[in-house]
Amino acid sequence: MSTRPSKRAPDAMRPVSLERAVARYAEGSCLVKFGETHVLCCASLEDKAPGWLRGQGRGWVTAEYAMLPRATHERTRREVTSGKPSGRTQEIQRLIGRSLRAVVDLKMLGERQITVDCDVLQADGGTRTAAITGAWVALHDCLAWMQARDMLKGPALKDHVAAVSCGVFGGATVLDLDYAEDSSAETDANFVLTGSGGIVEVQGTAEGAPFSEEELLELLRLAKQGCSQLVELQKMAVA
Repeated sequence: MSTRPSKRAPDAMRPVSLERAVARYAEGSCLVKFGETHVLCCASLEDKAPGWLRGQGRGWVTAEYAMLPRATHERTRREVTSGKPSGRTQEIQRLIGRSLRAVVDLKMLGERQITVDCDVLQADGGTRTAAITGAWVALHDCLAWMQARDMLKGPALKDHVAAVSCGVFGGATVLDLDYAEDSSAETDANFVLTGSGGIVEVQGTAEGAPFSEEELLELLRLAKQGCSQLVELQKMAVA
């Protein structure tokens, strides 16, 4: 019998869904759900590059991340009222941006910028991994919107990218941690992988005793399995 609070098997993902075209005005959008974690991802096109890129003939893909006040059990203060995003928010939105740029040929965009806003509607662990997975779908549809209007110099999207959390919980390596596991895991890790199996980023932290190389390799194996499932869902969503 599983020792996980959700009763899932160690290698079982939460139910995942990817719903496209949920925001009327965005060039691309996706409502992604990893179990009870729900994130709205909207891709917006600007017909100009960031100032530091002007004149270089290439574009940029970036991301912003935020959590609604009642995405969590108790209300969290809007970061706009404190005047600046928290360190955690900045780290996550930079991670999302890096993950998306890893699979985009920026030269094909011309001097344009795509910003993917990832807003957490409901949080139950794994918000950054859900955001990356849904952001790819929103980005895909934004690029398709551009292609339909002959705005791209050529194929811009090189691969899929998806992300999943893994960890050591109750002495066992497990896939796709929810909040009950994430908040008390012995080891917590996030993996960002491309559809072809390339590693974009690995974030791994021992919350107590250090984890072993064998455990790291097992976490990577689980992450590859989970991201493979997510990429298949992305393919079905945009088919």
